[in-house]
Amino acid sequence: MPALDLSGFATTFLATTAALFVFAVGVGVLLVIILYIIDITQTQHAIRRNFPVIGRLRYMLEHVGVFLRQYFYAMDREEMPFNRAQRSWVYRAAKNLDTTQPFGSTRDLRPPGTLLFANATFPALDSEAVSAAPLIIGPDCAQPYAAPSFFNLSAMSYGAISRPAVLALSHGAHLAGCWMNTGEGGLSPYHLEGGADLIFQIGTAKYGVCDAQGALDETRLRAVAAHPQVRMFEIKLSQGAKPGKGGILPAAKVTAEIAAIRGIPAGQDSRSPNRHPEIASSAELLDFVARVRTITGKPTGFKLVIGDPDWLATLCQEIQHRGPASAPDFITVDSADGGTGAAPMSLLDYVGLPIQESLPRLVDTLQAHGLRERIRVIASGKLINPSDVAWALCVGADFVNSARGFLFALGCIQSMQCDKNTCPAGITTHNPRLQRGLDPHDKAERVRHYVENMRHEVEIIAHACGVPDPRHLQRAHCRIVIGPGRSLPLDELYRRTPAPQRDAA
Repeated sequence: MPALDLSGFATTFLATTAALFVFAVGVGVLLVIILYIIDITQTQHAIRRNFPVIGRLRYMLEHVGVFLRQYFYAMDREEMPFNRAQRSWVYRAAKNLDTTQPFGSTRDLRPPGTLLFANATFPALDSEAVSAAPLIIGPDCAQPYAAPSFFNLSAMSYGAISRPAVLALSHGAHLAGCWMNTGEGGLSPYHLEGGADLIFQIGTAKYGVCDAQGALDETRLRAVAAHPQVRMFEIKLSQGAKPGKGGILPAAKVTAEIAAIRGIPAGQDSRSPNRHPEIASSAELLDFVARVRTITGKPTGFKLVIGDPDWLATLCQEIQHRGPASAPDFITVDSADGGTGAAPMSLLDYVGLPIQESLPRLVDTLQAHGLRERIRVIASGKLINPSDVAWALCVGADFVNSARGFLFALGCIQSMQCDKNTCPAGITTHNPRLQRGLDPHDKAERVRHYVENMRHEVEIIAHACGVPDPRHLQRAHCRIVIGPGRSLPLDELYRRTPAPQRDAA
């Protein structure tokens, strides 16, 4: 059989390749010339005007640097808002992997503010350990709630997060036996589908329970309360990331479905008022709490980030004047370093008190006015690891909420694109292509493991401190470094007698 002559084919291939190369080079040169002319003639960017074309690399490197730092340059405990060590524990806990570590801690125990738990000389035996019992919230309500878990899902609205994310969280919360807060965006079918206990949040825009004028619609509120899964109602006064400013949902995220759930126009920015128009004083706040509780028959409280600690005393005095029955059934205190999908940097960085100051002030003020056992305290804000949760319980919180911890459990990589509808993990986007990567069934299991491993490791801390379950943790069990080689227990730092033991259901 005669050999094939490939010389003609090779010649044609090389000629075509060369022509394409020349064409590509020509297009490239033309593009550089066009960019050069644009840069040299524009007046908005000095770097691009002085260094045409190559000055554009600055913007690309600035964007890429956000991702490169967390993988290559930042040390394990350097990043903000969450460092690699914090995130890694959540990732491993959510995947139900081993969370033990060899050789020693990478955490510096010397800086002031460092938390240390005071281990008992004779720790609680495993045989003495008991699971934390449920706590009753709103015992005098028509439908009180026996909350089974001290660690729960904080407020995240459908709209701010995607449909598969809500499904994963609701199913996971049900599997783990903890509650899920709907956030201010209303009650969606995906919240209900998972079967979890739900806390319905009433934001300043009253999405899902508002009338055409934005006021509370009692008929719609009763309809929400009719769902057995909705166990409590939380009136949102403010949140830590943006106290004094309402929620923001960009138009790109306001789909027709989300607009119908919230009761707003589709395709337009959704902006909540910076406060409830009908709540301008402590008296009006208690009136609104009583109104919601009367309509729903379910425990009702409020959420806020504390800026003026003295206001707490004013609130307690108003409750004492009216009687304990007028008190909210719970108060959720958020931290100034709480998270959000979008907020002005001036609020993120400078407004509000951090949880380390506001939580003990709230607990102490309720204790001083004899209301500590009447009002349950929920702590929220950057509490994503067992040490954070154990600290909050030591200070006096009854429950701890987390939002960003659960985002990490879903696969969040802290890309800081929550407000751009481009979340690469499919969590805070409504782009179907990006949502495809988030499998609700797989991520529900991760949510479950995160909660279960969190509770388990908080129990380990409690047992090391010599108590049988986390609800017995007190301030004496936690110390804080105040200087080189010196720490103080929290009960000395805050100068308060221990609170009475919290009654379980």
